[in-house]
Amino acid sequence: MEDRKGLDLHLIRASAGQLEEIRQAYIQVIDRTQHMKTYARWIYGLHPTDEMIRSYLDSGAMYLLLDGTDIAGMMAVTMSQGDDYHEIAWERQLPDTEVAVVHILAVMPEYQKQGLGRKMIEETLRLAKENGKKAIRLDALASNLPAHRLYESMGFSRRDRKHLYAENTGWTDFLFFERDVSPYSPQS
Repeated sequence: MEDRKGLDLHLIRASAGQLEEIRQAYIQVIDRTQHMKTYARWIYGLHPTDEMIRSYLDSGAMYLLLDGTDIAGMMAVTMSQGDDYHEIAWERQLPDTEVAVVHILAVMPEYQKQGLGRKMIEETLRLAKENGKKAIRLDALASNLPAHRLYESMGFSRRDRKHLYAENTGWTDFLFFERDVSPYSPQS
């Protein structure tokens, strides 16, 4: 996919041999993203963790958005939801295997504010559709207003709010979003 700003963007499935490169990319995102402590509140080693990334790599769920050979963004997309999503008030009650879930989506600081988060969600919708999924779901901290705006602008609806514990945040509110896969078509 050619970006309007001249970037040579393409999404690839990451390989296990890229763990250290991905780890360093997440550390850079955490250390260099303005307002990280307000919006996402990630702390490497608590969220995300090496174990988390390794698990996504081992299951083939880790993706990199590359600009040529440089990492511009990364995310995990699982083609099934876990038990932790069962208590959410989803619009449609679907079997776990009919749902794709987005995890740890991040854009490198030098690529932020260029629409790459949108491109990554568009790619997620494409992947979900190709894999026969009926919905995409994800969550974000209630404080992550830029993420909420992005998801809602792409047709995701807020389905629930839960007060949960996470290692990197302690007790805090999370919002849960859902998007039907079938009618999606990316805007040019």
